[in-house]
Amino acid sequence: MAVTIRDVAKEAGVSTSTVSKVLNNWSSISPETCARVRAAIDKLQYTPNARAVSFARGATRNIIFLSSLQKEEAYHNPHMFDILCGVQKELTTQGYTLMLTDIPEDSSPETFLTNLITSRIADGILIHGSCNIPGMVRILAETQFPHIYIGNPGRKSRICWIDTNNGLAGQFAAQHMIECHYDKVAFLAESRTDYISMQRLNGFLGGMYDYGYRIPDEYIRYTNSTRDDAYRQSMELLALPEPPQAIVCENNTLALSLSKALQDNHVCVPAEVAFLTFDSYPYSALIEPTPTIIDIDVYDLGVQAAIMLLRKLENPSLLVQTYTTLPVLRQGCTTAVPLH
Repeated sequence: MAVTIRDVAKEAGVSTSTVSKVLNNWSSISPETCARVRAAIDKLQYTPNARAVSFARGATRNIIFLSSLQKEEAYHNPHMFDILCGVQKELTTQGYTLMLTDIPEDSSPETFLTNLITSRIADGILIHGSCNIPGMVRILAETQFPHIYIGNPGRKSRICWIDTNNGLAGQFAAQHMIECHYDKVAFLAESRTDYISMQRLNGFLGGMYDYGYRIPDEYIRYTNSTRDDAYRQSMELLALPEPPQAIVCENNTLALSLSKALQDNHVCVPAEVAFLTFDSYPYSALIEPTPTIIDIDVYDLGVQAAIMLLRKLENPSLLVQTYTTLPVLRQGCTTAVPLH
């Protein structure tokens, strides 16, 4: 069995942190203690690993990525993997390793986060918005552990965060509708409790209002996030006495159901009813005709989150609270091409 730093500490009669400090030549350790530790190292023929050497320096060059990793998480949270890939790309470039972890089901989220931070196994932590952690703001503030929360924790938060501007994406959708001369526009949303959906809806409604259009209540449809309910809501929209000219879908799961409803009603797209959706992943490639998309590069969001955390490591007093990664319109065949 390989000799560990604990074996050396036991042999020398000191703590593991003292052994690590000796390995890093700390001047605060007495010559007598250094000699005892060195003798134990020679006797046990201990070869320190990189983590043991870096322990006393407080620099593991490791970053934690904390996210929900439940079964079928990719279907409920399809952008997390792209964010993770962006984070990994930037950290690898800068010589850091990444540790992906989840909150165990048998553990208190608050206790787990506290132990994760105080264990000193990493220099900083990235927390994905899918993690519901009571007391998170307090823990991060009290420990002053370098962190970036990926998402918007709300107004007046004391923690560092970075997010995409979903409200702005909704405004982009409204602008495109107006440029295409659609004034009777509906919005197919997720539930009222879905944060991203509500941000996009509010941005869209505000954008339409800025152009002088008020969206009637019957044109705003909330779903339970399933394809069946999205299909039902789509059919109801198309059956209105005055159906919309165009429909904005909060995500492409909903758009896939809308597309089927349009086909089942033999509606010509975009001549009779146009639509657009947000995000390229995961179902945009399955929708026919090719949809117009308001896309947000969440891979770049991951890159920017890693960059901000590394800046935080260099300057612990830095407060990062920002939106990043502008939405991009990708013109498809489901809306008219604006004439400029």
